[in-house]
Amino acid sequence: MDDLNIHEHPEETGKTFEENAVIKAKFYHEKAGMPVLADDGGIEIDYLNGEPGVKSRRWPGYEATDEELVAMTFKKLKGIPREKRGAQLRAVIAVAFEKNNVHTTEGVWRGYIVEERSKMARLVPGYPFRSVFWIPETQTVLGELPFEEEVRIGHRRKAIERALPVFKRILE
Repeated sequence: MDDLNIHEHPEETGKTFEENAVIKAKFYHEKAGMPVLADDGGIEIDYLNGEPGVKSRRWPGYEATDEELVAMTFKKLKGIPREKRGAQLRAVIAVAFEKNNVHTTEGVWRGYIVEERSKMARLVPGYPFRSVFWIPETQTVLGELPFEEEVRIGHRRKAIERALPVFKRILE
C-alpha cells in the first residue's frame, strides 16, 4: 500500500474474520483501483468458546499489549488441563477483483495453548499467541518454529492454497 501512497485503514467493524477481511479487501480495492488480497485472522480457544476470536488484539476491551494478551490467556486457562486447551489459528483471505466481486477462503491450524510461555519462543510484536500455541505436528510452539516452516505449513498458507482456484477461474 505504501507503493500506492495509500495510508488509510478501514475500520474493522465485522463480527467475524470473514467480514473484516471483506471490509479490508473492498476498501483497498476502491483506493487502489486494482485487484486486492486482504486477510483477517486470530486465535480461537475451545475452552473459551472461541475467544478471543475476532477480538484477538482487543480481547480485554481495548488494544492490549502482547504481554497483556499472553497473561490474560494464562489467567483464563489457569488450572484447565491440556486436553481442554485446544485452540486454532484461523486466517480468512478475501480477494476483491471488482467492488462487488469478492471471494473468501480460510485456513485453520489446530493446536493447543501451553501452560506456560516457552522461553525459547520469539515474541513477534503484534503476534503474542505464537509464544503459547503448541503445534502437534512439529512438537513445538509456533514461536520456536523457523519462519520458513510456518509459511510452508501454516493457516495463511492453507487459505492462500484454497484461493488459487479462484484466481485461476477469474484470470482465465
